[in-house]
Amino acid sequence: MLEARMSKLKEQLLFMASVVEQMIGSSIKSLVERDETVAHPVIDECEPRVNALEIEIDEMCINLLALYNPKASDLREITMVMKINNDLERLGDHAVNIAERSLSLLGKPLVKPLIDLPRMAEIAVQMVRDSLNSFTNADPDLASDVRSRDDTVDALRDQITRELVTYMMSDPSTINRALEMILITRNLERIADLATNIAEDVIFMVQGKTVKHEW
Repeated sequence: MLEARMSKLKEQLLFMASVVEQMIGSSIKSLVERDETVAHPVIDECEPRVNALEIEIDEMCINLLALYNPKASDLREITMVMKINNDLERLGDHAVNIAERSLSLLGKPLVKPLIDLPRMAEIAVQMVRDSLNSFTNADPDLASDVRSRDDTVDALRDQITRELVTYMMSDPSTINRALEMILITRNLERIADLATNIAEDVIFMVQGKTVKHEW
């Protein structure tokens, strides 16, 4: 009975993860394609769904803890699900932030071509996907690989920010638009950080090794 409920719990978590991945992808698509019809569902439909799923998954975890007094391995897994659940909700919030920034840029000329930012988004989304796969498959090697990609995202954030600051200094009329773009890169960087958090928790769950402050 516990095994069946654990399976259902993971199924719901992965469904939530799929919604969050879609939110991130759609928010970036709305920016790149300048399409408000892609951004609005992220804010109006997906965010409430993710918030409801977070509550549902938390309640499932609490019920499992109360009803089954799970053994150590199951306890670690349930605790892990609760942490990932919280991280996924925060990932959804960052996707909403990006969608809102994209809407604010509609009808305005972009400060610079969107080349590095979509690449940054692609890496961040893949990090989220792989961190969840590392959890599903109890794969610490994949989790370690996710951690290694965080530096690439940070470097892209710094590069994009430097370029945008240069535009702002040379042309003050670009300041508001450039700041919106900087906020988008910050949200993408936080998405990568949360994926890294999940990966680090997987390593701890599988190997009992704390790597949060090891680089």
